[in-house]
Amino acid sequence: MKKLSIGSWAFLFNQEQPTNDFHALVHKLQHLGFQGIELGGFAPHPTPESHDTKEKRQKLRKMVVDHRLDFSGYAPDLWSHKLWSVETPSDYLAAFEKNLIFAADLSIKAIRVDAVEPISQVQKAGIDPKLILDRCAAAFDRCANLAANHGINVCWEFDPGFPLNKPSEIVGLIDAVRSRGNANFGALFDTCDAHLCASVGANHLGEKEILPGGAADLLRMLKDKIMHVHLGDSDGTLRCDTSAHVPFGKGVLNFDQLIPELVASGVPDDWWTIDLCFWPDPWSVVADCKRFLDKLRHKIA
Repeated sequence: MKKLSIGSWAFLFNQEQPTNDFHALVHKLQHLGFQGIELGGFAPHPTPESHDTKEKRQKLRKMVVDHRLDFSGYAPDLWSHKLWSVETPSDYLAAFEKNLIFAADLSIKAIRVDAVEPISQVQKAGIDPKLILDRCAAAFDRCANLAANHGINVCWEFDPGFPLNKPSEIVGLIDAVRSRGNANFGALFDTCDAHLCASVGANHLGEKEILPGGAADLLRMLKDKIMHVHLGDSDGTLRCDTSAHVPFGKGVLNFDQLIPELVASGVPDDWWTIDLCFWPDPWSVVADCKRFLDKLRHKIA
């Protein structure tokens, strides 16, 4: 049976009344019957800085486990660093390693990365997309090597708000990193991002690269290359320069088609993480989202 989680960032970003108290968030998710929470390393939620000792980190993990939850993954805040616009992203790699140790101390087995610098900067910087791919592959090779020492998978979330969002680029980057021996590196397949990248061609540089079958075609291209799954519906629009994640049923995605293929795609964990990033007042929809996925996971079990 698949285990249900939700990203903690949804309760901070774009909220008139953010849920700043992480303990209160965990308590509510337990009450709703979730099995996990995906930690976003964004203050005031726990970060490597707020939990700067192993003792504090062990206490945090115990609090989560005592609520009969587990961490499904970790999304660190790396957006203040440069990745592909510099020849050697030393600051990015140092920040990644600090967050990796934080994740390892919390016994988290999946850490999220993205291409960090917005796609709007590509033309301003005058950098060829092929060079961006090469630089990202080199950096993620290093990240994957570091993570392998802790038994952690590195999950790259392709996103229309960042470069390398065409289907061929998505597959190309994963193949480039894996060709260096990094079996613990792969895609974070977010259904909403997949629709924007494969069906809409949102923010594609130059000619759009649209797949006839959209997200389902991209999913097939990524068979055995996916490390982790985020689920959210899409209405085909962007919000805050990234995919507008909408509650299930408010978008156009066919989950009866996508879910069986996701199950067969070779993902190495059992987590389905709901992503409601930037959705206003997620508490008003989160119970319905869970019920939607409960029906699907019982249907396929």
